[in-house]
Amino acid sequence: MSLPLLVAIVVIGISLTVAAVHFTGGSMTAHLDGADEARRIFALDFPDEKPSTVMITSDGQSAFLALPRGRTGIVQSFGDGFFTRIATPSDVAGLKLRAPATVSLRFRDFTWTGGHFSFADAAAASAVVQALDPAYDPSSRVN
Repeated sequence: MSLPLLVAIVVIGISLTVAAVHFTGGSMTAHLDGADEARRIFALDFPDEKPSTVMITSDGQSAFLALPRGRTGIVQSFGDGFFTRIATPSDVAGLKLRAPATVSLRFRDFTWTGGHFSFADAAAASAVVQALDPAYDPSSRVN
């Protein structure tokens, strides 16, 4: 078999595989439909936890759930599913509240380093920051 023919077969094969994954839903991103869905997804992994307040990001891909004892539950979309975790202030390596309602968050855990989370209003973003850093000073806000 000639080299150009082999290269063509490999390129076509890879292209067909990528197209098959995409068209069967492999490139879809999961979205939360509301606070009740965020609670339900979180309860699948942490059935004994009873979250009170739920703050969902404006893109519907993440939710932060207030938990007892100064902890925060997190539901984050990952492909077409979700992953969950419980975070405490000691897990946070960096936290900034940016205008108008975006939280930049960095965790000490290498398995999920954090991200940028935009909320519909500044009150929700501020509540997330206060939960993850009770000593947060609003006057240190970065725009």
